[in-house]
Amino acid sequence: MTQSLSGPSRREFLKTTGRVAVASALAGTAFSGVHAAEDNTIRIALVGCGGRGGGAAANAMSVKGVPIKLVAMADVFPKRLAGCFQSLNERFAAQMDVPEDRKFLGFDAYRKAMDCLRPGDVVILTTPPAFRWVHFTYAIEKGLNVFMEKPVTVDGPTSRRMFELGKLSVEKNLKVGVGLMSRHSPALEELAKRVHDGEIGDVIHQRGYRMHGPVGFFSSLPKPEGISELMYQIQRFHSFIWASGGCYSDFYIHIIDHLSWLKNDWPVKAQGLGGRHYRIGPEGVPYIDQNFDVYAIEYTYPDGTKMSFDGRCMTGCQDIYSSYVHGSKGSAIGSRNGDCGMPSAIFKGQTPDRSQQVWESKVAPEEQDPYQNEWNSLIAAILNDQPYNEVERGVRASLVTSMGRMAAHTGQEVTYEDILNSDHEMAPGLDQLTDASPAPLQAGPDGKYPVPMPGITTSREY
Repeated sequence: MTQSLSGPSRREFLKTTGRVAVASALAGTAFSGVHAAEDNTIRIALVGCGGRGGGAAANAMSVKGVPIKLVAMADVFPKRLAGCFQSLNERFAAQMDVPEDRKFLGFDAYRKAMDCLRPGDVVILTTPPAFRWVHFTYAIEKGLNVFMEKPVTVDGPTSRRMFELGKLSVEKNLKVGVGLMSRHSPALEELAKRVHDGEIGDVIHQRGYRMHGPVGFFSSLPKPEGISELMYQIQRFHSFIWASGGCYSDFYIHIIDHLSWLKNDWPVKAQGLGGRHYRIGPEGVPYIDQNFDVYAIEYTYPDGTKMSFDGRCMTGCQDIYSSYVHGSKGSAIGSRNGDCGMPSAIFKGQTPDRSQQVWESKVAPEEQDPYQNEWNSLIAAILNDQPYNEVERGVRASLVTSMGRMAAHTGQEVTYEDILNSDHEMAPGLDQLTDASPAPLQAGPDGKYPVPMPGITTSREY
């Protein structure tokens, strides 16, 4: 019978034991409490075989000193599963134990994949975010440790549900990592400590930017023949708010999360704006996605401090992808390029000039990958059976991000309580979904999907 597994957050673990202890925990000496003596292997199941799913599975199998095998895979798209398997098998053949009868397809595939695991094993949940609560519910029922990608919710009703599921997973001593990898960047960890200790004085303003050309499934043309409406929306999940929270939630959550961490608080309200500019695709065919091309959001913390966030998906415009913190005694760069691009730095004044720099992060090469760090921390936690559960923080980050999105989409000031207590569940009944189910979003008589209309539709996003 397998035993329960657990562990501390990376920061808590490092505070109590130091970085050397993490390496020791992963050196292969702590297996006795993981599984029965005849088999110390930690088994992994992958639910959602897209790019992040494959990346998370690769990080799991790259944890050093621990016997880890991928034993089951699940998706709704055969080609996606096959491609992911091939890619992983080329790199981790010795750790791949996924015969054809453990490759599962369909809306119940997540159950079949998790049924291949023992209590205390790990399931990776990397489907579109709308399905997170459905799959997490079954993982808890099976007694599985979990790694889930962000966002973990896209609206108020699913956030309330995930908060409760998070509490239940803590009660069951399950270890749960959430893919907000900025929290596992040593550069940002050190910067957070310095900011919290007052090195730049009181935080008076924060700025975040993610502005670049269209990526992922940001925009979509009308559904082609040969695929159902439901499968098309799942396939191109970034284009549909119900599936992913749209580009705002899926693309922007990392910087919003780590700026909140640097402030050591969560925003309580947001107001902002956005718009659709270039919505015509090839040969004059209109894009049908629900995203705005630009967003400009002002978040407010309980003490009145503001965080401004600008997002843009347009070609030909200036690219800015970074974060900044301004304090009463100085300023800081959080990420220079990307969601957590090193090095972080602190400056005397408000201009990030090298001549004014007073500190810059220095991180050992083996600790620079935050995606790998979050897996090292999760597995170390499992081996040491210590508390490790990022669900509550992941839901809060998802909810605060959705708060800003809703403010832009409605043209209203939206508070944390507004979004949390909203009754608009965008895709109810996902736990009952089948191949024959209608899509959660339906086109109107003109063939177009509903889009946000600020100032007209003000109590929900569409």
